[in-house]
Amino acid sequence: MKLTVIGCAGSMSGKHSAASSYLLQAPGVDTNGEARIYSIILDFGPGAMGQSLHYIDPRDLDALVFSHLHADHVADIVGMQVYRRWHPAGALPSLPVFAPVGGYERAKAVAGDLDEEDKLPEFTFTEVNSGYVQQIGPFRLEFFAANHTVTAYSVRVTAPSSCVEGKEVVFTYSGDTDTCPGVVAAAKDADLFLCEAGFMEGVDSARGVHLTGKRAGEVAAAAKVKQVVLTHIAPWHDAKQNLADAEVAWQAGLGKQDSPVNISLAYPGLVCQL
Repeated sequence: MKLTVIGCAGSMSGKHSAASSYLLQAPGVDTNGEARIYSIILDFGPGAMGQSLHYIDPRDLDALVFSHLHADHVADIVGMQVYRRWHPAGALPSLPVFAPVGGYERAKAVAGDLDEEDKLPEFTFTEVNSGYVQQIGPFRLEFFAANHTVTAYSVRVTAPSSCVEGKEVVFTYSGDTDTCPGVVAAAKDADLFLCEAGFMEGVDSARGVHLTGKRAGEVAAAAKVKQVVLTHIAPWHDAKQNLADAEVAWQAGLGKQDSPVNISLAYPGLVCQL
């Protein structure tokens, strides 16, 4: 399984990055028994459509998956809709979209100019909920309730390793969440935990919205993950401070202040091979 960061800016697109969007790819076998690479995108915030073209031909995309329906995670679905409807080679097949309740209505609202008769044939929506499991080619997706201001999920993905033949690996995407049992369960023993840290210690006091760097580190320790990449840090925050806070908290959670932890910051174009 390979992760490519399309965009990682938190709450809005940033000077150097689109908002949240992450490409996962893994080898699999199609219904005809042919080997091929499967590709899914987790979240598709502002700027993601254009930036995704650096990494994948949208005609090769197998599914879109939304952790929740805030605009900074879904807005560029309208770009994907335009691409699939008006491609010069002809309209593209309907793309599966897995989203919380209201995904179809949200997509139509973002498009804004579609009449009641337009059923968005470019997409086939499936509603997800806590405990929902979906197989997409080699990917097994599991959804866990997150702690955010709207219905939101952390997503646990199991797929073949890109590094060790015959091995399965686990990738977890926190989505937007504060500390909660769901995100810890989703990340349990994950090989890679892509974790939001949208808030900053000493700056943001609201709870039930985002993790801080410190709380992200605490979740990493509780879940006993192997590697963390911090993402969804707002352009006005100091990402390096959130990274330092997460490292200290993760080490403390392990009970070893000097224990090395594998943690870094997301950036556009980052590739992680699992």
